[in-house]
Amino acid sequence: MLNISPESITAQIQQEKYKSFEKTSLSSANVMFARWMGGLFVLAVVFLFLPWTQNIQSKGKVTTLRPEQRPQTVQSTIAGQIEKWYVREGDTVRKGDTILHLTEIKADYFDPQIVQRTQKQVNAKTGSIGAYQRKATALQDQINAYREELTQKRNQLQNKLQQTRLKIITDSIAFRRAILDDSIARVQLKRTDALFRDGIKPRTEVEDKRFKVQETEAKVVDARNKLNISRQDLQILRTELSQAIAETAQKIAKAESDIASARSDQYTTEADISKLEIQVENYRQRNEFYFVLAPQDGIIAKAMQAGIGENIKDGDAIVSILPLEYTLAVEMYVKPLDYPLVNLGQEVRFLFDGWPAIVFSGWPGFSFGTFKGDVVAIDNIISDNGMYRILVAPDEVNGKPWPKALRPGSGAQGIALLQNVTLWYELWRQLNGFPPNYYQKEEGKSEEPKLKAPVKSLK
Repeated sequence: MLNISPESITAQIQQEKYKSFEKTSLSSANVMFARWMGGLFVLAVVFLFLPWTQNIQSKGKVTTLRPEQRPQTVQSTIAGQIEKWYVREGDTVRKGDTILHLTEIKADYFDPQIVQRTQKQVNAKTGSIGAYQRKATALQDQINAYREELTQKRNQLQNKLQQTRLKIITDSIAFRRAILDDSIARVQLKRTDALFRDGIKPRTEVEDKRFKVQETEAKVVDARNKLNISRQDLQILRTELSQAIAETAQKIAKAESDIASARSDQYTTEADISKLEIQVENYRQRNEFYFVLAPQDGIIAKAMQAGIGENIKDGDAIVSILPLEYTLAVEMYVKPLDYPLVNLGQEVRFLFDGWPAIVFSGWPGFSFGTFKGDVVAIDNIISDNGMYRILVAPDEVNGKPWPKALRPGSGAQGIALLQNVTLWYELWRQLNGFPPNYYQKEEGKSEEPKLKAPVKSLK
């Protein structure tokens, strides 16, 4: 029956008399369902305006905050043979405690007195340095003596040269006088001979004058010979002086060469001594490496080598040590898409393996069993797994202490808390594939971010 008239007669009809009305009217269940659906719709709309905390979730593992507090392996510095173990797995050791004793396996170090014997070589070489120094000093004294001798001999020859020069002058004067006497004797002979021919002078006087001429001629020859001898003596003295200078210079050069050789031998010996001293120190240090010591206080976690008499190489791992004192941290990785959103000091909540928790990722205040931490380090280089590593330390001021039974290597689920937004905005962000905190609120404004297209749009 269509109700198309403005005049309704529904109230005048007794519907209970007609079964068709019962079949066409709505049941109470349908009405209740409609009411429930309407209520749920209203509740969903209200739910969409609830606050939601954006977050970045990532898996990680527990580690230590400082590198020296992380588990480490103790390695053997030298190659050797296992002689004796002083610890077992699970033992607590202090820094400097002996872990293992090694014996030598290389033939170059078998001599138990190798340090003392090498030290004797150093002492012998050191003594030879003194001998080289004394030799150089003696040669230098010898050079000084050569120079003093040359000075004295030069002075002596200079005096002789002066005397010879004076003698040459005297002989030259005597030679000229002899020539003059010879000239006078010849003039007198000529004059006397003329007078003899005139009968004025006797023959005996002429003969005397002729004898006188012969005598003056002999004196001229003698004076010439003496002058030549003096000149030759002067040349000989000059040659002798040059020869003395050359011989002394040769002796000095040879002595200086010997000094250079002595110095060279001395420096070579000093270099050998340095090498031997290095060997002595290396031998001493090697003797200390026969005992492998604990680098810090810790617990022996695992023995990498086993048995007695087993040979190990230098650099081989012997045991693994877990330090006694350490500060826990969590090492986790974030995707490159989320990397720009992570900052130092940012809050991170953790779920540790073995500790139950109830987590509402969008409402951290309603979560139970999580532990708080702050970001303390962010890598600037991407890791081999294609993500960036961050390090999170416990928040000792505002957060509750992390479990004492927690150990490095345990698993952890990290939730980095970001900006607070409404739930409808978070759903819209997820549907569009935008990263968390895509739109930043301006400081001092509390309104919801406006939806807008990305900065780079297609043209």
